[in-house]
Amino acid sequence: MSLKEKINSDLKTAMKSGDALALNVLRMLVSALHNKGIEKRTKGGSDELTDEEILQVVMSEAKKRKESIEIFSKGNRPDLAAKEKSELEVVQRYLPAQMSREEVEKSVDAILSKLEKKEIGPAMKAVMKELRGKADSGMVSEMVKNKLS
Repeated sequence: MSLKEKINSDLKTAMKSGDALALNVLRMLVSALHNKGIEKRTKGGSDELTDEEILQVVMSEAKKRKESIEIFSKGNRPDLAAKEKSELEVVQRYLPAQMSREEVEKSVDAILSKLEKKEIGPAMKAVMKELRGKADSGMVSEMVKNKLS
C-alpha cells in the first residue's frame, strides 16, 4: 500500500470513528498532496506523485508544525503549541522512523569516507540524498560541518 493510499484509508477511518483531530490533519495532508499534484501538472508533467514526492510533502507539513510549536512556545501560547504537537503526532505516523544520533553519525562517516572532495556543499548533497526523511536535517548538517572542519 502506497503512502497516499494509507493516508486516504486512514482518512476514511477517521471519518467513521469521529476522530476530529486526525480527520482535520489528514484532510490537510490530502489537500497539500492535491496541491502538489496540481503544481506538478502545471509544470508539464502528470499529476501523479511519486512516493518520494509524497514523503516530501508530509515532511514539509511536519516541519511547519515543528516551527509553529517553537513560535507558539516562545510567544507564551501553550494552548496553541499543544494543538500543534497533537497535529504533529498525526503527521509523524506517515514519516519513516527517524534514525538515532549514533546511526546518523555512522552513516555520515561512511558517506564522507567515499567522497573525493571534502567540501561542505557536495558532502551535504551526498549525505542528504542518502538520509532524507530518515534523519533530522539540522542534526545531519551539524554533524557534516563538525566532521569537515
